[in-house]
Amino acid sequence: MRALTWQGTEKVSVETVPDPTIQEPTDAVVRITSTAICGSDLHLYRVLGPYIDKGDVLGHEPMGIVEAVGSAVTNLKVGDRVVVPFNISCGHCYMCQRGLQSQCETTQVTEYGSGAALFGYTKMYGQVPGGQAEYLRVPHADYGPIVIPDDGTPDDRWLFLSDILPTAWQAVQYADVPEGGTLAVLGLGPVGQFAARIGKHLGYRVLAVDPEAVRRDLGAKYDVETFNLSDDVVAQLVDRTDGRGPDAVVDAVGMEAHGNPLAGFAQSAAGLLPDKLAQKAIETAGVDRLAAVHAAIDMVRRGGTVSLSGVYGGMADPMPMMTLFDKQITVREGQCNVRRWIDDIMPLVSDPSDPLGTLDLTSHRVSLEDAPHMYEVFQKKQDDCVKVVLDPAMAAAAA
Repeated sequence: MRALTWQGTEKVSVETVPDPTIQEPTDAVVRITSTAICGSDLHLYRVLGPYIDKGDVLGHEPMGIVEAVGSAVTNLKVGDRVVVPFNISCGHCYMCQRGLQSQCETTQVTEYGSGAALFGYTKMYGQVPGGQAEYLRVPHADYGPIVIPDDGTPDDRWLFLSDILPTAWQAVQYADVPEGGTLAVLGLGPVGQFAARIGKHLGYRVLAVDPEAVRRDLGAKYDVETFNLSDDVVAQLVDRTDGRGPDAVVDAVGMEAHGNPLAGFAQSAAGLLPDKLAQKAIETAGVDRLAAVHAAIDMVRRGGTVSLSGVYGGMADPMPMMTLFDKQITVREGQCNVRRWIDDIMPLVSDPSDPLGTLDLTSHRVSLEDAPHMYEVFQKKQDDCVKVVLDPAMAAAAA
């Protein structure tokens, strides 16, 4: 089959690799019909290379048609249309039973002290071949895949259940906004877009910050009050909230945030070291750009909540503990527990009126073969790129 593989820092290519097969009774094999590029894939593209081997298959936002199932899989049948959550969880362990599927004790990567295994996401998370491919082996298919209607609705209606929609939902739930309160969202990339829309759906006032006009315009379609990234943006949002600040802030940016050139240098330098040294640097040093999380802490009102959905990777990042303590700020974060939120989200995704705008997020739908070019476009925010979906059945664009 054809699959998108990691070849080096800022270098990916589509290669022919072995077809996946049933290896365990709880496996399934899915033929991929749509698979997205996630903002966190860009961390692999540039920063987390020390944890990837050349030829690893990337991607963790897939959906498709079940082609084969193992003998222990009774909840799926060949021909089912499914979305595959990005975290691989068993559904029956202590953590899964408590809605913490991202901490699944069956698939935890104990070698690295990490949580549940993820598709297409480094040795730290199991080095499981990912879904930017024609086919995908799905472990624990007796629990993970979400069966969706095979009714001719576009894949984009359902695809984002794999990651970014439940990630945004969890971020807003963790933000704990009071009824009728104000939510600020930092970053209007795909997760930020959904977080802002979810906030509006739940009846909150939503303020959002992004440096890209196309993303601000997309947010404004959903009555989100948008702000350009500027030196005084914290003061602007505080001023718009009676001088107190928003009740809660979702940081949907993470370690790709603008600012802090020293951290940017550290990220680049770590990626150039031999793998073992680079891993040590990432695991013991502060390599994140913290502009977004510091802005969130500065702008949230006293007694408010900061919810982190953006990915951070440094182990020694400086945090303003005095401010956190003095302002009595609650901070919540963590990998999304996809399965926990599906029952809450499914009625909205199934609604023909599309209240969360699942059908207007994708800016680029291209073939799998065009993936290397689109990684670069997405990273550099070129061509008004918001969200890229890869279609393995689509012909590649002419060179």
